[in-house]
Amino acid sequence: MGKPLFYEILDKPATSCVIGICSAIWFYIQKKNIGYSHVGLSYETAIEGHHWRLITSAFSHISFLHLVFNMSALWSLGVVEQLGHMGLGVEFYLQYTLVMVVLSGLLVLVSYHVLIKKFKMEYFRRVTAVGYSCVVFGWMTILSVKQPSSKLNLFGFLSLPISFAPFESLIFTSIIVPQASFLGHLSGIIVGYSIAWGLIHGMNNYWAVSMLGWIVLVFVSSLKRSGAFDFSFLEIEPVTDPSLPSVRFLAPGTGRTLQMSSLHEAGADIV
Repeated sequence: MGKPLFYEILDKPATSCVIGICSAIWFYIQKKNIGYSHVGLSYETAIEGHHWRLITSAFSHISFLHLVFNMSALWSLGVVEQLGHMGLGVEFYLQYTLVMVVLSGLLVLVSYHVLIKKFKMEYFRRVTAVGYSCVVFGWMTILSVKQPSSKLNLFGFLSLPISFAPFESLIFTSIIVPQASFLGHLSGIIVGYSIAWGLIHGMNNYWAVSMLGWIVLVFVSSLKRSGAFDFSFLEIEPVTDPSLPSVRFLAPGTGRTLQMSSLHEAGADIV
């Protein structure tokens, strides 16, 4: 008989939090009828300065099945949190989840850039990627290197040898789900191998907190610059010395309205 869910959650606190966040975001997206083009990542929106989409795209899902597939795989991969004796564990999980969210998204954009500029494939200019699969494939790859004898359980009944799971899943999802982002999944695998083989290393709590701080700063500033979120309640104006800013808060009215009509719907890549 398996362990009760409550104790499973206690054994995988970080994984449980991520699943909770993704599920809450999916519920909010459905309730507010937000389209994938409003939160997803594309080359076109990235060059327009919508850098905040690097984060929102990773935690957003466009369908319930999309969410369930990713979260089911992530739950199985949460065993990483219990492998502190192998140099993994909860801290490692949190630190490198942050790394994979950012690097896999950047790698997708670099891939789009090469395809557009080098091979003139303009289609990729507006392909919009959403989903947490980049990180899922990253952890799948790390676990396949660190503990190749493990099994990846999907939906509670499908079990795959973890050593082959990254590429099996890459091929499987590309065939079964034509919308699945091959480049997004492949980017997660590449970043995963880079971490597992030590090409990307040295993360600790200090660097993780510093990285998180920069992410928040870029996220908020790009939101303001792109006009996707109205920050009129916060105004910076000059005082006696023009070189010294002062901050004045205005009464919040409609200043926190998410603008969703400026983007055209385009093809979505499920990641």
